[in-house]
Amino acid sequence: MLLDSVKKRLDRYLEMRDVQVAAFLYPRFRLDWLSLQEQKDQVLAYVKEMLEELEVVHEGSTMDKECEKDDLAEGLPESKRPRLFSFIPKCSSKLQNHQGSEGTTVPPFPPRIHSATMCRLLVNTMTEGKHCRGDLSVQITGHWNDNTYKTVFNIPKARADVWNLMGRTLRVVSVPYFPYMDYVRRPDVKINSSVVARDSLDWRLITEFSKRLNFTPDLHAEPDRYFGDERGGQFTGMIGQLQREETDFSTIIGPTPGRLKVVNYLRTYPSDVLVITSLKPARLPAHLALIRPFSGEVWLSLLVGVVAWGVTVWVLQRVWVWAAGGRVAEFSTTLLYGWGALVDRPPSDPSVSASGQMLVGWWLVFCLIISTGFRSSLIAHLTVQGKSSTLDTFQDLVNQDNWRWGTEPWLYNGAALEYFAKHTDPVVNEIYRGMEVMVADKALEKIKRGGFSLIDFKNYIKVVVASRYTDSKGNTPYYISSNGISVFAAFGWGIRQGAPFYRPFQTLMTRLEDAGIIEHWTVEVIDQRVKENRQSADLDPTVPEDTREKSRELPLGLNHLQGAFYLLFLGCTLAAVILLAEILAHIHYRYE
Repeated sequence: MLLDSVKKRLDRYLEMRDVQVAAFLYPRFRLDWLSLQEQKDQVLAYVKEMLEELEVVHEGSTMDKECEKDDLAEGLPESKRPRLFSFIPKCSSKLQNHQGSEGTTVPPFPPRIHSATMCRLLVNTMTEGKHCRGDLSVQITGHWNDNTYKTVFNIPKARADVWNLMGRTLRVVSVPYFPYMDYVRRPDVKINSSVVARDSLDWRLITEFSKRLNFTPDLHAEPDRYFGDERGGQFTGMIGQLQREETDFSTIIGPTPGRLKVVNYLRTYPSDVLVITSLKPARLPAHLALIRPFSGEVWLSLLVGVVAWGVTVWVLQRVWVWAAGGRVAEFSTTLLYGWGALVDRPPSDPSVSASGQMLVGWWLVFCLIISTGFRSSLIAHLTVQGKSSTLDTFQDLVNQDNWRWGTEPWLYNGAALEYFAKHTDPVVNEIYRGMEVMVADKALEKIKRGGFSLIDFKNYIKVVVASRYTDSKGNTPYYISSNGISVFAAFGWGIRQGAPFYRPFQTLMTRLEDAGIIEHWTVEVIDQRVKENRQSADLDPTVPEDTREKSRELPLGLNHLQGAFYLLFLGCTLAAVILLAEILAHIHYRYE
């Protein structure tokens, strides 16, 4: 019913020529409210008609006459003075010329651009298909006066010199992402998105820029905490606000091809990298230290080699006895000799022929090499306790059995989500399919239980771990991967198209980066925030003993050599089982 009422009362106004032209001249609307190309062409035709009606510049007129015609409102009160082009300086004989870039003398700015001429330039730009949504920073080659003032001006050069914004308030939209940006909600505001900034890198830059360019920043939070996703040509989040010209510039964003079409991108600092946070590598089980010097393939090869060598010697001795007669070597004797030679305690030589002695000699050489390698590797493993492998890449995550991973909801949107969703690498695709979304604190608790990893930006997660999960001695149960995964070429700010402060911002940012100020501020902000967090919460979390870093030397204890006792217990158990089998066999034969 409300829509019907609005349509009934306001539809007739949308057909009026003056209303359509007024909407066209408003930067936020232009021709976006029209869906048909015929309607857009009709509006442009209306504007041209009105320009012809307003044309007051006659052939042969001079600039002075033009100024007189354009300054007819000189005696009017301020409240009645036309404001459409009030930002252009009035014509004055006191304006001084200055030297142009090529030595020509040009005025600092046109004394007064006639309203009809400005509208004509705007219509020509729109007609040529350069839709600029209020952006006058296009290359305009029109003249102030077609007959008497032939100087061609370039608006981007004029805007590049806007180093004094005259105390103007610039609206800034932001998403919290420490150390680059952080803020708190204003307690006196319940509905408005206005927030109070905390010490962070972007706020230090904005504060410095405001002093240099004379403007007042008005910081607002993005309601949904979105950087910006493209949906049917329109963006959400911070990019959407810039696209709709609802804000002047934004804090940290990542560049994508779609975003660069609707906003001006200002590179500010190197991008943060994605890292994998997992449980710190723990010590490997001490009872496996005796078998850890050799891999499983080597142990299996030794077992097969001992058996094969014992069988070979036994067969050779049987063949010799069959051919020449003499003492017979039992199979158990040859097998035990091969095992004894490996442990440097061989029994008496079982060979009764030259061929057997040749086999025994080469076997002893083989055992010398194997035993020497085992001893040196065993000493190293007992001296330095081995630890489980670290997870540094996406491939390491995929290779783990029954492993899961996740990331934070504020990160898993915009360009970061686009990176995972559109990547062609099969490993990244598998990471994308198995990605879970949860906040950092919940993810870190799951990591403690094992079998889980968190994918997050390095500078952000370092602050979280150092503030809440590290004791006073610097010990923490978490390991942050050393190999970062780059998602963006660089981080930067988004600036609405046509903003006159883009080039001054770019110049100041370059100076700060070249001087090393941005890198210094980044480290300083992180260290200061970690210190504040720990002091405010008086944190000293308990870190598991096996993840603490120990530098002092320790003698070998029972924990290090427990594998030897396990082997002794296993040998005694096997001997008891064999003894029981021998007794049962003896009883059976005796009764028979």
